[in-house]
Amino acid sequence: MSNRTPRRALGALTVLCALALTVTACGSGSSDGAGDSGPKDVTAALEKGGKVTVWAWEPTLKKVAEDFEKKYPKVDVELVNAGTGDKQYTALQNAIAAGSGTPDVAQVEYYALGQFTTAKTVEDLSPYGAVTYAKSFTPGPWNAVQGEDGIHALPMDSGPMAFFYNKKVFDKHGIKVPTTWDEYVEAARALHKADPKVFITNDTGDAGATTSLIWQAGGRPYHSRGTSIDVDFGDEGTQKYTATWQKLLDDKLVAPISSWSD
Repeated sequence: MSNRTPRRALGALTVLCALALTVTACGSGSSDGAGDSGPKDVTAALEKGGKVTVWAWEPTLKKVAEDFEKKYPKVDVELVNAGTGDKQYTALQNAIAAGSGTPDVAQVEYYALGQFTTAKTVEDLSPYGAVTYAKSFTPGPWNAVQGEDGIHALPMDSGPMAFFYNKKVFDKHGIKVPTTWDEYVEAARALHKADPKVFITNDTGDAGATTSLIWQAGGRPYHSRGTSIDVDFGDEGTQKYTATWQKLLDDKLVAPISSWSD
């Protein structure tokens, strides 16, 4: 069990317009197709210049955009914060449905990328030489942005799970640091018994934490074949997670406090 790196930071940059990598803004009216483009075309377009609209909320991208403009002075990068996570995805879906107003590039979290790839509303970056960057990333993030039909984004970061604990509190109550899931449950019980005001973790329903822990247990409840998606929570790994977490819930060993809150 663990606390997680904030989900809001986990994601990739993906192209939502066929003309994005030719440095032509969506809705520009150009008839040039990106499907016939390649690395040389991208280089030529960057040298020619133009405007690229990027939707993203991650603050360090401001510096990235500035550095990009210094390297390619004829390119104007318009960085727009259209909201974090779900708010931006709703805006993206609305723009895509309307056929106008979509950005050239957008920040999309790994878990959400599938809703755009399944609908075929993101560009395959393979023709632009994206595969050459494969060794620049660890397998997890790289596998999250590619599929059988192409490479749909480039990773921005990775958020591995980690177990954080308050050593002072654990030492005060003589709690041994757990190294297995069963030990985690026992530690939760001992800690809460020693001080009813103290909980080993919180839970008000976090889908990201749930799916991550299912994955850690070896579960694979989701399977896709093209646009067909099957959901089955009956596999051994998923059952291991649900059985463990249910013990915490039944014994009221988790604090009813939302993650990422004050």
